[in-house]
Amino acid sequence: MLNKYTKLLFYGNIIWYLGEGMLGPLFAVFAGKVGGDVLEISWAWAAYLLVMGFVIIVAGKLSDGTLGKERLMVAGFAMNATFTFGYLLVSSPLHLLFVQAGLGVATALAMPTWEALYSKHQDRKHAGFEWGLAEGAGNMLMGLAIIVGGLVVTYFSFTALFLIMGTIQTIATIYQSQILWK
Repeated sequence: MLNKYTKLLFYGNIIWYLGEGMLGPLFAVFAGKVGGDVLEISWAWAAYLLVMGFVIIVAGKLSDGTLGKERLMVAGFAMNATFTFGYLLVSSPLHLLFVQAGLGVATALAMPTWEALYSKHQDRKHAGFEWGLAEGAGNMLMGLAIIVGGLVVTYFSFTALFLIMGTIQTIATIYQSQILWK
């Protein structure tokens, strides 16, 4: 049922969810390791949401213009991978706040444009199934990914986790970038 565009978007997003899902609730543990207390962790997460909320409005407007949804989406995925690698440089709560703000920008560029493109290329007769597939598969994969993330941190380190996450997200970006030439 998925056509070539929705397959590309679907599989690229699934790869991304695998990388993204590995951190989940481990974020609080990592933030504590860099010296963040409850309030500082709250500020870092709030920075992510506030920046994303603002930029998502701007990105939505830009995506309807000359920049195009495809370019903004790929830029967002690339930024997300870059800022995931940025966790490797975090050594204080302030650094964490900056990485979270960067991830907010990345998510604001990637997700609404991905959703618009996925909707645009859907088979209208099966749109409910196609959205169910995208959401359900993404959530299931993130559930499995957090287990993998926990195993990586337990048996290796957060450094290993961020390297794996960033690498998977880079692969997702390269895969998603194929849409620029379709």
